Amino acid sequence: MTFTLFLQNVLNGLSIGSVYAIFALGYTLIFSILGIINFAHGAVFTLGAYFTYFLMGGITGFNGLLPNTTLPVSLANVPLPGHLRFAIALILGSTLAGFVGVAIERFAFRPLRRKGADPLLTVVSSLGVALVIVNLIQYLVGAENYTFPADTYGNLPPSINFGTADNPIPIRSVQVVIFLVSVVILSILTYLINATKFGKAMRAVAEDATTASLLGIDTDRFIVLTFFVSSFLAGLAGTLVGSSVSIAGPYFGIGFGLKGLAVIVLGGLGSIPGAVIGGLLIGLVEAFVPGEYSAYKDAVAFGLLFIMLLVRPRGLLGRKVIQKV
Repeated sequence: MTFTLFLQNVLNGLSIGSVYAIFALGYTLIFSILGIINFAHGAVFTLGAYFTYFLMGGITGFNGLLPNTTLPVSLANVPLPGHLRFAIALILGSTLAGFVGVAIERFAFRPLRRKGADPLLTVVSSLGVALVIVNLIQYLVGAENYTFPADTYGNLPPSINFGTADNPIPIRSVQVVIFLVSVVILSILTYLINATKFGKAMRAVAEDATTASLLGIDTDRFIVLTFFVSSFLAGLAGTLVGSSVSIAGPYFGIGFGLKGLAVIVLGGLGSIPGAVIGGLLIGLVEAFVPGEYSAYKDAVAFGLLFIMLLVRPRGLLGRKVIQKV
């Protein structure tokens, strides 16, 4: 392998790995608070991509309840331009995905939590929500692929050369943008969790919800905020991936949902730095899979996860669980 190809693979791996990290952080936030996996996360990932696509003036396909239609764009009964710029649509679409997460917490998680239901029932409930969302998308806009406009990222050239004229290292511009956006989001989230009152309260709830409540922290409020942030990240990741390739139908997020689970297990359940490292590591491993074996990228990623579980079952940065009595 030449140095040029090596560097190209590294940059590609960092690009997709950073998206894996953002997506997996949503899983991690919910797990750190409630100790459960939200299997509706992949469906919210899909919704975020659809929201952004339609906010940019995207047209539905020929199938579904709304064939060949440009959906109306409004916010709080205030009409918005029919074709929003990508950056604005990305933020609004991810915010809508965040509110979907709040609704999921309200109707699928909170009733079971207040009744002290077994965590397994909550997992089943989240699976049911995921199926409802996926089927609703298919019913409304069909199951065909949706491609973002060619000018989604403005007038950026198709690729950026990171090498020299004699030794070019071309990288798709969209991958560079995705990596930079991911770095900004991860930096903001790190600051939010480590240097703000919200982050400190969230960590307190994650450590011991009962004690946090006795200290005056509104645990239900912080759980809702955590679901919003988690789903916002899922919607953001879905849009970034969708704008890079395409929205591959309602089941678009299922494969990424499984990949996100692999990331958080590899990094360590409940570990935010672990989710970031796990996402980047899986992205890099996939990038170095030869082109003729690209169909086996998932197998390579999960093979790495299997080896990690054999060597270190808690993951890279996972902590040993202490049973409280």
